[in-house]
Amino acid sequence: MAADRHTYRITGGVPLRGTVEASGAKNAVTKELVATLLTDEPCTLHGVPRILEVDLVLGMLAELGTEVTWLGEHTVRVHTPKVANTSLSSAYSGVNRIPILMMGPLLHRRGETVVPLPGGCTIGKRPIDFHLEGLHQMGADIVDRPGSVKVTATRLTGAHVHLPFPSVGATENLLLTAALAKGTTVISNAAVEPEIVDLVLMLQKMGALITIDTDRTLTISGVDELRGVEHHTVADRIEIASFAAAAVATDGRIEVRGARQDHLITFLNALRHIGGEFTETENGLEFFRGRPLTATDIETGVHPGFMTDWQQPITVLLTQATGTSVVHETIYEDRFGYAEQLSRSMGADIELTTRCLGATACRWHNRDFQHTAKINGPTQLKAADLVIPDLRAGFGYVLAALVSDGTSTISGTRYLERGYEEPVVKLAAVGARITTQPA
Repeated sequence: MAADRHTYRITGGVPLRGTVEASGAKNAVTKELVATLLTDEPCTLHGVPRILEVDLVLGMLAELGTEVTWLGEHTVRVHTPKVANTSLSSAYSGVNRIPILMMGPLLHRRGETVVPLPGGCTIGKRPIDFHLEGLHQMGADIVDRPGSVKVTATRLTGAHVHLPFPSVGATENLLLTAALAKGTTVISNAAVEPEIVDLVLMLQKMGALITIDTDRTLTISGVDELRGVEHHTVADRIEIASFAAAAVATDGRIEVRGARQDHLITFLNALRHIGGEFTETENGLEFFRGRPLTATDIETGVHPGFMTDWQQPITVLLTQATGTSVVHETIYEDRFGYAEQLSRSMGADIELTTRCLGATACRWHNRDFQHTAKINGPTQLKAADLVIPDLRAGFGYVLAALVSDGTSTISGTRYLERGYEEPVVKLAAVGARITTQPA
């Protein structure tokens, strides 16, 4: 990944007030860009955020032969009349997990591909076993190589694939592969996040036949071809929750245009338990503090549970709440690495444990992973020099700086800017005292 372009300087203690526009969801649009490989017709996507992750994916597509044209600030036209290459250069090795999702589309277009092993944020092992097993069941031959995987198939056919865990990435991979496979594919125990539903909507517009059942079962009847599409990606519920937490933590009031209540039900319940509130506006949702902040217990889970990408800003918010809170992370085994700097450098009272302190024991039970946090509050955080370790921890650090006493310097901003569009501009628009300086 590229180096930081700049560092942030943030002076805390200012209530944030104003309006921001929700960007398109990184976790939807990057997969939808991959889906355009399934057709040789032009596709136009609206609501595309100008973030580093999108730049990376467009670079990958261009290397494969895709013609990329920006039609506006957030509208891009992509067209792959012919797949020129079936493998990506080593420059994309380990940068994110998108190359793995290109396997199905490239198999349909060319019958073979070599993709680099995935990278992305270091928040756990995040293996790709489910992806490869599903592709194997559909007729793909897989050969491991140093740092990459070679996959070939003369004809992909439908299969019944049961996922041991409702993996978002594996579900997306199988969807993209099954859309043009011969016969019917059934994915049981699938992930059903809003971003996956948005991908299904786009594929359906392209001509795919996909049903979603209430028991986490997706059924895909393969079609002979898919056509071009015009699609507006769903709003980013992680960014929305981040600004909601910032409004409540700083005792401010922020309207997020484009925010949808139905994508945030579990988050809004947790926010209300802590003391946050929201009202519906003509264009979205407005977030504010409704009462003094109090501790609560939160357990992350697959949708419709509490999203793992919401726990970082919520953990920082809980440092400002009275009492002892528990956050039990059940999705990734190593997602509290960011807590060390909050405690050591900023004075947060956070204790990590390997025990399951949630409602039920999770899959990390009796394993040596610190996946539960106990947060004692309220604590007046003090300014510090912080280094962002991963994307979602990045906004947690920004929020910690916003509620701290003094001026903090934050580096590692390239991780944050992978997934947040113009964070400095948006934060400044609601009154944050934030500036940048060259890295």
